[in-house]
Amino acid sequence: MTAIRTLHEYLTRAVPEAAIALLLRLGIAAPFLLSGRTKVEGALTLTDTTFFLFQEDYRLPFLAPEPAAYLATYAEHLFPILIILGLATRLSAVALLGMTIVIQIFVVPLGWPTHLLWAGPLIYLIARGPGAWSLDRALRLD
Repeated sequence: MTAIRTLHEYLTRAVPEAAIALLLRLGIAAPFLLSGRTKVEGALTLTDTTFFLFQEDYRLPFLAPEPAAYLATYAEHLFPILIILGLATRLSAVALLGMTIVIQIFVVPLGWPTHLLWAGPLIYLIARGPGAWSLDRALRLD
């Protein structure tokens, strides 16, 4: 047991929490940002395919397809960028967790294994914050 404890203490000292938080920020931002990029042409012009998906596949019971397409696509760009920067991290993580829950319930109910992988880092960022290597910390917002 002493060897395991020694290894744990070494790893805890060798890997700062700021590095873990940064890795989680980058890791969780990627799938959302990449998904957002598939919905646009150029900077932020939504494609016809995006509108079709929100009309036919992503039917949300509480929001019309066109505003849902804009909101989801812009959210998939804005919140991951903020998370990468570590700016408004907790708020951005809450927004993406909300989006994950909506996707789980209304869009891809069988996607729970992937959604759990998204929820883990988001909950960490909500609970622990963005870490020392973030604009939130540099600006004393966290």
